[in-house]
Amino acid sequence: MNDMIFTVEEAIEFSKEGRIEDWVHLFLNSVGDNVPFSVGLKLEKRYWTGPLLISLDKLRRCCGPEANMEYFNPSEEWEVEINKFRRLIKDGWNMPPLIAQHEGKDLKVNDGNHRMEAMKREGIEKCWVIIWNTHYQDNTSDFG
Repeated sequence: MNDMIFTVEEAIEFSKEGRIEDWVHLFLNSVGDNVPFSVGLKLEKRYWTGPLLISLDKLRRCCGPEANMEYFNPSEEWEVEINKFRRLIKDGWNMPPLIAQHEGKDLKVNDGNHRMEAMKREGIEKCWVIIWNTHYQDNTSDFG
């Protein structure tokens, strides 16, 4: 597993093997640097779909400098991260898929809020997303 680079292609391969949840936890506990999210996901059974190519306008951030964000990120820190990811995108970075929770009609980005904002600012309209749900297995056509 040490040779993983956490690309969309890797995630797709894991998904084909029925192991997308494994990929998510490997990512979150390494370069994704989001161990608390990994721990929380393991608290109960989750249903996984993807990665799927989804329009950014169908996704909702839960982290950022806006006052209503579930996870507030001060503007100065937010902009540093956004600019870092914008540079990587311009350099052709093969970024990992975002991870989003399907809540009703909503797709809430749990991991990848900075990447999502950087993509928006770079004019990117679609990105790869791994979707999880606590209640049922999603139908991929739900996200067309």
